[in-house]
Amino acid sequence: QVQLVESGGGLVQAGGSLRPPCAASGRTFSSYGMGWFGQAPGKEREFVAVVTWSGTSTYYADSVKGRFTISRDNAKNAVYLQMNSLKPKDTAVYYCAATKWYNDYGDLGPRNIYEYDYWGQGTQVTVSS
Repeated sequence: QVQLVESGGGLVQAGGSLRPPCAASGRTFSSYGMGWFGQAPGKEREFVAVVTWSGTSTYYADSVKGRFTISRDNAKNAVYLQMNSLKPKDTAVYYCAATKWYNDYGDLGPRNIYEYDYWGQGTQVTVSS
C-alpha cells in the first residue's frame, strides 16, 4: 500500500512558479508510476502529468507541456511537479496518485483516474491575474 501527502500549494501571480512535492510512504513506492491531476471548481479531475517508476519517461497534458515538469526521487520517496509560467486557468486542487501502469499506453501514459490505485488529499494552487 502507498500513502501520499501533497504540500507546497499556495497563491501565486500569473507568470510565477510553484513546485509542490508529494511525499509517499510504503516500501513499494518505486514500483509505481506517479501522476498529477488537477481539479478546478465544478469540473472533473483531469490528467496533468505522469512519470514511470524509474523516472526515465514522462508524459504531459497538452495544456501544460513546456510549462510543467514532473520528476521523482525514489531514494526520498517523493514526486514533484515543477509548475512554471502559471496561468489563472491552472487554478485547481492538485492531486498526486500512484498507478501500477496496467497497459501499454504508447506515447500517452495512463490518463484515466480509474487507472490509479492510490491518491493524496490534494493541495490548492491559486493563480491570480
